Amino acid sequence: MGQIIYPQPVKLIFSIISAEEEMFIEAKNSLTKNFGKIDMESEYQPFNFTEYYKNEMGDSLKQKMFSFEKLILPDRLSEIKNNSNKLEWKLSIPRNSRDADIEKKRKVNFDPGYLTLGKFILASTKNGAARIYLKEGIYAEITLKFINKSFRPLEWTYRNYQTDLYIDFLNKVRDKYKKQIKSII
Repeated sequence: MGQIIYPQPVKLIFSIISAEEEMFIEAKNSLTKNFGKIDMESEYQPFNFTEYYKNEMGDSLKQKMFSFEKLILPDRLSEIKNNSNKLEWKLSIPRNSRDADIEKKRKVNFDPGYLTLGKFILASTKNGAARIYLKEGIYAEITLKFINKSFRPLEWTYRNYQTDLYIDFLNKVRDKYKKQIKSII
């Protein structure tokens, strides 16, 4: 029988997509209230990889990633995804001013995940061949794996997570996380 080994804390990462600069500011403020200090922040990346969000969020979308100083336990990912979905709803605007409670339009998209020394995981509400059910309607997917001194995409990795900008950012976050893990072991 194998010995049960509990996982180490992991590095919380959030990706934010929006067309509006003020949404990034508001989203960042909301996330720091919930998860504490942000210790690393990527540059903006144009989000022109798909038109998936266009009807709901408009044109000229940008994406930015954040990592948080405080480490979390990986089993919190479904709770964090559900809470970020509620925050998206709270920050949304009515599509139809006559019936504001029925249909809202998102202004921001949150994609929470976490980073370990060997992988980058994202949470999703959608099932798929490479996704594993966690709980509370949330799935997890290994989005990138760390091989030969860098994160590498998998066949199902969304293109926005395959860019040099985000691979470089996540490699830097991993370096910081490696130092954090060493200090608590």
